[in-house]
Amino acid sequence: MRPALRGLLPYAPYAALSAVHVIARFAEHPSAGPTKLLLMPALAAGVVWAASRAGMLRRRAPGAMGTADVPRAPGAMGTADVPRAGGAIALLVASIACSWLGDGSSTFFPMFDDELPMMLLCFGMAHVAYVLLMWRAAGLAVRGLPQWSLVYGAAYLVLIAALVPHTGGLTIPVMVYGLLLVGTAALASRCGAVIAAGGAWFLLSDAILAFLVFVPQAMPPASGGMVMLTYTLGQGLLAGGIVAALARRGSGGRITGTGVSRAAGSAAS
Repeated sequence: MRPALRGLLPYAPYAALSAVHVIARFAEHPSAGPTKLLLMPALAAGVVWAASRAGMLRRRAPGAMGTADVPRAPGAMGTADVPRAGGAIALLVASIACSWLGDGSSTFFPMFDDELPMMLLCFGMAHVAYVLLMWRAAGLAVRGLPQWSLVYGAAYLVLIAALVPHTGGLTIPVMVYGLLLVGTAALASRCGAVIAAGGAWFLLSDAILAFLVFVPQAMPPASGGMVMLTYTLGQGLLAGGIVAALARRGSGGRITGTGVSRAAGSAAS
């Protein structure tokens, strides 16, 4: 198996579940409900599997010698540097877990008459984790904010202007959530093509969902399927791209046990 395809293997269950769920959602099949709750656990499992294969979750025994103890060129990194990504992986998994709670807000929080506030809260926490991760984790950002990322600020203004007349008592939560959403997309634009694409798809997904929730009469029948198609793409590209970037950081620029960035980058282009 080619290295790039082997690197995608941990995400195969997530990709398969996503395809099944999206098809079910477009077809309005009853299986769309239960398969939705399997998406984020499958993605989290893929992240942990890929990170483990890349050596990011290993710890050296006290006194053990790793490649960091071997002289190497200035600026080069060895496998002993990789475990420092463990905190970033934990934050990524936390973001995916919060997304899972948001996906199943009606199931996990049946005590509330309206699931929407809890969904906004859970996904808001997911975006806080993504923002912190892409802002602070070493090895993710490859450049400053590109000029084209200003489009996200414009998108925020347009979305808020269109939605606020319909949001009622949720106006402030929606505005705050929108800031976190565009913050994720903007910071993702600093992190290479795969992660940037993930942030953009996530933003598009939530934009469609916002209109579907607050202005349903303006949306075509297939909008629910489009929400989940763009959502699964966004989450998968964000998670896979972040793991691949962290793996490259720990291998001096080489892919270590995951070819997600290389393979997905080709697909994204």
